[in-house]
Amino acid sequence: MKSFYDLAALETEHVEELLTLSRHLQTHPEPRVLQGKVFSMLFLSRSLRTLSSFQAAMIRMGGGAFVISPDMSIHGMEVHSGVVMDGVAAEHLREAVPVIASYGDAMGLRAVAERRHMHRDLADEAYLDIAKLVDKPLVNMESAAYHPCQSLGDWKTLDDLGVARQGGRLVISWTFHPQALPLSGPISTLQSAAMRGMDVTVLRPDGFEMPASVMQRARTLAARSGGSVRETNDRREALQGAHILYAKEWSSTRHYGDPIAETKLRNELTDWCVSEPWFKNTDPQCRLMHAMPVRREVSVADAVLDSARSAIIRQAENRMWAQMAVLYRLFKPAV
Repeated sequence: MKSFYDLAALETEHVEELLTLSRHLQTHPEPRVLQGKVFSMLFLSRSLRTLSSFQAAMIRMGGGAFVISPDMSIHGMEVHSGVVMDGVAAEHLREAVPVIASYGDAMGLRAVAERRHMHRDLADEAYLDIAKLVDKPLVNMESAAYHPCQSLGDWKTLDDLGVARQGGRLVISWTFHPQALPLSGPISTLQSAAMRGMDVTVLRPDGFEMPASVMQRARTLAARSGGSVRETNDRREALQGAHILYAKEWSSTRHYGDPIAETKLRNELTDWCVSEPWFKNTDPQCRLMHAMPVRREVSVADAVLDSARSAIIRQAENRMWAQMAVLYRLFKPAV
């Protein structure tokens, strides 16, 4: 494996192999398998779980990792092209990225969505431009369009919880957040769940519809796997019989790149906070998933987060086990 960019672009058999490997590494540790290997990471947005889970993954397998972000650079780092660098920043991404890559045997990159032009973000232009500067195996630690590491960990979580593939009902619900957040998380969750063969519903208020191209790809993936994909603003109908309620926040696609119009629409939707009544018509064993960070009493109520329904801590732990498999395959390809 030379790169890990978009989970839904892999064959299902390849995903299964990574999941099998992650379970093996979880139960049969290999503490020296990556001894002497270095994983370099560049974060252009802040992180808790992605950063720490990759560091822990490398340590558990005997390797090492280091992280660089613009905030850490003593010189300041310029990330835009075509600028005259007569300000504070003395370092440019075009020189920094090859240097960072040269210090490791593989590299992880987390790029940010500009959230100005949706077509550019969906095309992942920022991430792919930076990726051209890297001559080592590369992991997408989240881009404007995809979050494959989160999705692989989520797939493992669904397996751990015993959620069926064919016939399993997963609802991805938009929830309120005071800020406009990227589309990468919900896109990857939708498409990987469709690839898994589940019956997937996107629940969202008007103005937060998934882009048509995203839904079309999800439907294609579902058709191959025996699943289904739909979208609605009807909360009661969407949650009927659901096995998983996956809460997530994302930007308005109607007002993408228009923060004033988006804020006005968003502020009318504070009731989109997941609380116990949301589970009235779900399967009795319905579980909550959320990629975190999660805003308590804003996106999800305390009573739900602190209940037995919540699987979010297991989700976070599974990021590490899943990423261990990815790193293992990057450094030690299958014969």
